[in-house]
Amino acid sequence: MKPFSIHIYGADRIFYEGDCESVSVPAVDGQYGILANHPNLITAIVPGTLYFRLPGEELRKAAVSGGIMKVEDSDVLILVDSVLWPEEIDERRARAAADAAKEAMLQKRSRQEYLSAQAQLARAVSRLRLKDSYEKGGRR
Repeated sequence: MKPFSIHIYGADRIFYEGDCESVSVPAVDGQYGILANHPNLITAIVPGTLYFRLPGEELRKAAVSGGIMKVEDSDVLILVDSVLWPEEIDERRARAAADAAKEAMLQKRSRQEYLSAQAQLARAVSRLRLKDSYEKGGRR
């Protein structure tokens, strides 16, 4: 496959910059895949698993929170609030965050608080799923 340039940035760090053969991001309507020479676009990213393949390497996976992806002239920019390798995910912390988000959703305070809790739950669940698949042999 023909490589293209990719930049993956979390709010607190540069996660990856370099060549890439393919990338798939979680979007509102499912996984959205990109190969070289993809038409220009901007799309929203939702919490889930980011998949990407570097030239000559195995498929890599990372947990991402919400953000955006911009494709322009075979250059991909991914900006997300957080991005973690599976081994960086703290399972206890993710479970606690999921429990707290579920409790906040049950409180039904305001629509904004409910939506915020719903987003926190989605992020925690996606991290737990990736961590679980990683530990069952789906390494990077």
